[in-house]
Amino acid sequence: MGKRRFAVPAAVRDWAVAVGVAAALLVTGVSGQHSGTGRDLLGYALLTVGGLALAAGRRAPVAVLVVTGLCAVGYQAAGFDVAAVAYLFAVYAAMRAGHRAVTVAASVAVLAALPLAALASGLHDTGEAFTQARGALEIAWLIAAGAAGEALRQAEQRADEAERTREETARRRADEERLRIARELHDSLTHQISIVKVQAEVAVHVARKRGEQVPEALLAIQQAGREATRELRATLEALRDDDTSPPRGLDDVTELVEQARGIGLDAQLAIEGGRHDIPATVGRTVFRVVQESLTNIARHADAGTASVRIDCSPDSVTVRIDDDGKATPGTAPVSPGVGLLGMRERVTALGGRLSAAPRSEGGFTVLAELPVERTS
Repeated sequence: MGKRRFAVPAAVRDWAVAVGVAAALLVTGVSGQHSGTGRDLLGYALLTVGGLALAAGRRAPVAVLVVTGLCAVGYQAAGFDVAAVAYLFAVYAAMRAGHRAVTVAASVAVLAALPLAALASGLHDTGEAFTQARGALEIAWLIAAGAAGEALRQAEQRADEAERTREETARRRADEERLRIARELHDSLTHQISIVKVQAEVAVHVARKRGEQVPEALLAIQQAGREATRELRATLEALRDDDTSPPRGLDDVTELVEQARGIGLDAQLAIEGGRHDIPATVGRTVFRVVQESLTNIARHADAGTASVRIDCSPDSVTVRIDDDGKATPGTAPVSPGVGLLGMRERVTALGGRLSAAPRSEGGFTVLAELPVERTS
């Protein structure tokens, strides 16, 4: 069994880099010849702020770019001959975030301001050749930092595109298989069930027309044929729905509840938490669970009311559907229906759990818990 790896949170990594850069800048600044004047204290403060600002580089790369650039110009003007290391990190972060135009404009401004700040403070008075060489080196560092950020950004984009391509390929294959199954069911099973249904209805009609008593078995066959036809039609619609209709999600649950009210069921809906952060795959599963549950309530539960509650948290989504039907703890169905099995398969495919059972006070409860995966 392999060792379990623990990922370091992004915020911790950002602070570690920021503190390390700030410490390196301070050490370099302290090693210079300074007398502890007010201007020197300002320089130390700018070195510290410039380094620690990198902790916010992931959340606000442009703001950090501006802050570190101003700090670099500021401590150069204060007489600190320290390279703009924090600004290089900020250039890398801004380019990685895709702010190319802003980064180039800010870098041009910083490159123009740094020599002026150094000259104003009395640094680099050894001649024009030294100043030109230092400027060329700073330009090379900036180009290297920007190129590294741009290269990583493009690599991440390619990885995301490859992942989307894999998902689209898998979805297309699943759609094709779903449609193939729908065609097979329509061409074979639908025809056979229709024959049984028509024959049973004809037999019942003829018996009643002759004034004969209709056998209970024949009535049962007639009812079973009608129910099988409805179930098969619903199954075919579900199989074709994901391919012919727009993706349904959490925002479409309200429509399901309205439809349930339209057929006479007193249905209530409550959604708690931030629904906008829920992944599309989880939202689709929530929609299907609610859809199948309300359909089962309308067909089988003989219920007057139903409640749908969806709780969204940063790590999970919980869906609970209750009804006041005739089910009791001692009257569980002999075997789960296809709809319940389909719900369970959808939920477990995402690493979640689903339970469905009668309530002690009467009625039935479907409870689904779906994890929400987060990326740093």
